Amino acid sequence: MPILASFMVPHPPLIVPDVGRGGEKQVETTIDSYQKVAKEISVLSPDTIIITSPHATLYSDYFHISPGKTAKGSFAAFRAPNVKFSEKYDTELVEKISEIAKHENFRCGTLGEQEPDLDHGTMVPLYFIEKEYKDFQLVRIGLSGFPLTDHYKLGMILSRAVNSLDRKVVLVASGDLSHKLQDYGPYGFSKEGPEYDSRIMDVMGRASFGELFDFSEAFCDKAAECGHRSFVIMAGSWDGKNVRTNVFSHEDVTGVGYGIISFYPDASSSENAPERHFLQLHLDSMEKALSAQREASDIYVRLARLSLETYIRTGKKIDLPDDLSGLLKDGETVPEELLHSRAGAFVSIHKQGMLRGCIGTIGPTCKNLALEIATNAISASTRDPRFDPIREEELSLLEINVDVLGEAEDIDSEEELDVKRYGVIVSTRDGRRGLLLPDLEGVDTVSEQVRIAMSKGGIQKHEKYFLQRFEVIRHR
Repeated sequence: MPILASFMVPHPPLIVPDVGRGGEKQVETTIDSYQKVAKEISVLSPDTIIITSPHATLYSDYFHISPGKTAKGSFAAFRAPNVKFSEKYDTELVEKISEIAKHENFRCGTLGEQEPDLDHGTMVPLYFIEKEYKDFQLVRIGLSGFPLTDHYKLGMILSRAVNSLDRKVVLVASGDLSHKLQDYGPYGFSKEGPEYDSRIMDVMGRASFGELFDFSEAFCDKAAECGHRSFVIMAGSWDGKNVRTNVFSHEDVTGVGYGIISFYPDASSSENAPERHFLQLHLDSMEKALSAQREASDIYVRLARLSLETYIRTGKKIDLPDDLSGLLKDGETVPEELLHSRAGAFVSIHKQGMLRGCIGTIGPTCKNLALEIATNAISASTRDPRFDPIREEELSLLEINVDVLGEAEDIDSEEELDVKRYGVIVSTRDGRRGLLLPDLEGVDTVSEQVRIAMSKGGIQKHEKYFLQRFEVIRHR
């Protein structure tokens, strides 16, 4: 049986009267919308409610589904211990979701539970729903650090699991919008905050789910959004289906955005809508763009790609000919510096807009620049401690940049830096050192650039440190 409906809702504990203690009156529009949603869910009388929550167990490389038969929780952390919950989990649906994920080699299941108690991202929706309806089981799912495409795919898996069982199911995508909408808000103001809220309410209000992939990681981070990945999971559950929506409300009076929208299958149109297979359309478009990028890339990037692809596929390093023959296009000559100069170089790898690996050398370590790039490409793809090694099936989705570093020069202060032009090296007398390349997405100020470089070097603000700057030639 298909999913009956889904709802995009916020989860501020403030709107629970025992927590808000009168403060909830400032968001009465949101409360009124929540009550309407609860009534709609009561009319649907689902057997199971799936809630995706940003505050459930979260891993960078795994989607966690809460295990066990039951769960409890309360708002004790918000000074309202008397507001309690005791829920039954739908173990059969959890098992079916996990089974499909395992069959597809998709990293999702019940392993690694960190906190069995219900989180507030789950309890706030439950508070309103259970005022109207209680005869249901629960499935609670956390988000992950995976790209948006994987969150969408999880939604598709949820839909398949629900379809395979005789269940009436409603999906609730829990998540606040931007946390940076007002100067007086808890996180201050950022211009990306109102822009995020306006965009997400428009996209979700039109059920134009393909546009969810256009929200870059840097933009979402600056907006300090909470629920985007939750909304993407929900969108994936409607893949290939026409959807009708109802926008209940949007509020930003606390400095945090609260949006409430309902989504139902559109009975007035065909259930099968090929033009709404948004994940496949996005992947096709992205692969086409990446193919064009690969075709247009210069010899520096082609060398890095050949090196890492060869190593990932065969476990062997490429045997570089002295003249780099085989890498040249018609009419192209090998740049002199590749074979006869030495320099530091960084290889950066992105997948679907997210960093997938970046390793380089501040100064030369190999006999020439070509070997420096080839060596660092392998390291960036297999030895970056922040990421699992890149797998062969990912190769067609990778975007590769090569930065060739100029010589570093000592500077006296941050005033001599330019975040777009210069990279920065922060170092201490005891040998700790952190580096950040110039012109990186999401790094807009010199102070931010220096702060990140210090963090990478394990250098504290109160310590004595030295600054150097360098320029790069970036090959995309």
